[in-house]
Amino acid sequence: MEKFIINGGTNLRGEVSITGAKNSAVAILPATLLVNGKCTINNLPNISDVQNICNILENLGSIIKWNSKNSITIDNTNICHNNVSLDLTRKFRASYYLLGSILGRCGQIEVGLPGGCNLGPRPIDQHIKGFEALGATVKTENGKVSAYAKQLVGTNVYLDVISVGATINIMLAGVLAEGTTIIENAAKEPHIVDVATFLNSVGADIRGAGTDVIKINGVKKLHSNFSYSIVPDQIEAGTFMLAAVATKGDILIKNCVPEHLDSVISKIMEIGASVQINNDSIRVYSKTRPNKSIINTLPYPGFPTDLQSPMGVLLSLANGTSIINEGIWDSRFQYTAELNKMGAKITAQGKSAIIEGVDTLYGAPVYASDLRAGAALIIAGIAATGTTEVYNIYHIDRGYEKIEDKFIALGARIKRVEDDN
Repeated sequence: MEKFIINGGTNLRGEVSITGAKNSAVAILPATLLVNGKCTINNLPNISDVQNICNILENLGSIIKWNSKNSITIDNTNICHNNVSLDLTRKFRASYYLLGSILGRCGQIEVGLPGGCNLGPRPIDQHIKGFEALGATVKTENGKVSAYAKQLVGTNVYLDVISVGATINIMLAGVLAEGTTIIENAAKEPHIVDVATFLNSVGADIRGAGTDVIKINGVKKLHSNFSYSIVPDQIEAGTFMLAAVATKGDILIKNCVPEHLDSVISKIMEIGASVQINNDSIRVYSKTRPNKSIINTLPYPGFPTDLQSPMGVLLSLANGTSIINEGIWDSRFQYTAELNKMGAKITAQGKSAIIEGVDTLYGAPVYASDLRAGAALIIAGIAATGTTEVYNIYHIDRGYEKIEDKFIALGARIKRVEDDN
């Protein structure tokens, strides 16, 4: 086990380059299973979730060659079985994408129920609804999910709630299905578009990704020997944008897609910080205490739930009282108890939090409850007076590649050490 030790009081300044999107990578890697051959994936974030998926693919028979720390070539010619290690799939949420991809390729799959961050109930009922509509028989028992279909057949699937995971999973299952699959009330996130773009590049016929209706015309097979580069991570970019404001800093965020961050840019400007937008970079800077705000997290293109906790840090230092309403997950406010240890004044109940801004946060030992909460606590530690120790940083490693190195390059005083306790 490791922890971060942060000596606070730094105004972050400089440039940071954004890596490939975690949420794209954890879906595109399983999607390669639909290709009976080789694929090269570039701009791949070197994070623990990616490493876990690569371990699963190798366990299934994939041959993986690392071309560099951010590029791999996967040969899925000789997939030898379709049963996935239950222990491996329970380590992270996105393991459920193996359901759609292996069901589409092999017609049969068994995986452990997905793990990941504890954000409250995260059912996969919409995934199952989609698979069953396509003709699969699905069973959930003894901590695992199994699905079987002699032949998947395209149909209309209406999602009762907007679900990113279900949208992608049904899309994966529909690629090699017979006929046409239409997903209505589909999610619109950039990584859904990224997955569809990858699949289309290897021969799929997917239309409408990024809108609420996606049409998948089934094809017989996909092409191999194709190279694809993953889109930049909007959540990593947003994390550093909010860090710039929280620390009264000046950061140029390079290799990003500004239009993916419209809702974040709007809120940053609303609270009094400055934003300069270029083709593939965003500069965020602030010299004053931020203003209060009301945040409502919503499906894309609304304010992202994954940036709710970093925004909570920023608003804990704002001038006035702010409100955050969490519109996606039930248990996203666990980090607020840790911020209160640092002198914040946050009252969280259910899916809402009232944040009374304070002048200063103070260093304290704090514990990351999930991936994004961990990143938020790093920002809090950098902005705070004194020394902060952040524990459970394995959560952070699931989604940020060497996050401490990027913060150090911006002037932060942070180091990763072994946790002797």
